[in-house]
Amino acid sequence: MSERIIEINLDDNQKKDYALVEKELNKSLFNNGVTINLDQNILKIKLSNVDVVKLKKINKKIIKKYKIEKKSNVLLDIENKIHSIGSYGIKGGKRVYNNYNSERKVLNRKKKEEKRGIHYYTNNNNFIKENEELPQQFLNKIICTDSELFLKKLPNNCVDLIFTSPPYNFGLEYSSTNDDFFWETYFSKLFSIFDECIRVLKWGGRIIINVQPLFSDYIPSHHIISNYFINKKLIWKGEILWEKNNYNCKYTAWGSWKSPSSPYLKYTWEFIEIFCKGTLKKNGSNDKIDISAEEFKKWVVAKWSIAPERKMKELGHPAMFPTSLVERILKLFSFENDIVLDPFNGVGTTTLVAKRLNRNYLGLDISKDYTEKAQNRLKNNLI
Repeated sequence: MSERIIEINLDDNQKKDYALVEKELNKSLFNNGVTINLDQNILKIKLSNVDVVKLKKINKKIIKKYKIEKKSNVLLDIENKIHSIGSYGIKGGKRVYNNYNSERKVLNRKKKEEKRGIHYYTNNNNFIKENEELPQQFLNKIICTDSELFLKKLPNNCVDLIFTSPPYNFGLEYSSTNDDFFWETYFSKLFSIFDECIRVLKWGGRIIINVQPLFSDYIPSHHIISNYFINKKLIWKGEILWEKNNYNCKYTAWGSWKSPSSPYLKYTWEFIEIFCKGTLKKNGSNDKIDISAEEFKKWVVAKWSIAPERKMKELGHPAMFPTSLVERILKLFSFENDIVLDPFNGVGTTTLVAKRLNRNYLGLDISKDYTEKAQNRLKNNLI
């Protein structure tokens, strides 16, 4: 894309104001990546690399200096017109309009994709394309139940989005302390639940898993879970790093100190794995989109800096994700009125945010205590 040109039709008062500040405005904006020309009543604005923060300061200074009224303010019209443009790149803190997306152009993209096989690992899947309705008695409910057994009651393809964080404990009793036995049992139960999740997920639906590997035991849960979904022929859409900016151990807690013998790596983030069923594109109505342009641009950068939940002690749950994390997931990957399922709902963060964002929801958890807390949070809108 070449330089961006926008136009503003000026009334007589705006023309007078522009004539008053033309020389100073053109000089200031030209140095800020904006070129302006007046052709009769049409102000033509050419954009290249624009610092919108600096632009706002320039306008404010000139408006104050020349005492320009707020009504029919041509400077504010220029500012608003630039802000209304949704397509641009970012470089050095400036909005880039000159050829910002030229590097994305690939010749014969479709043919190259066909040749190498886009998400080839999903070929010959057996997914049903016809979507069904979630039974009305389960819509917008939080239920204490075994998720695997409950999900078997639901029809195929009846949920739009699944967002959850698997627990380490399903309420099972382990008679052995053998690690192999524990983890084999854990993943066996988890994948039995995920099997049902895949079945009830709609064609084009998304299943999104927040998971932190057990670093101390060297169990790469995010890889094990991702491999499971890939083997089930779901499309890997991507991975988000949830940067929590906190350290979970002291330098001398594990591993070797100041030695290559066995250093322990420290992590300040968790993983969010995103998978789609059947197709990358999810159908939905444009009037059910509630994500803003600024949110979209910020959130598609797949590293999210969000502080951990601070109410875990208060709510009596050891591993909650924050409401802001759920908000980003739901607004970026679902439409209003979609049905959101959390099969490990805990104290109900997913269901609470889903309700606030005008999504339908279904929350399942095996703990009676957690279920009651989730229901209470929902009833009283407790963030």
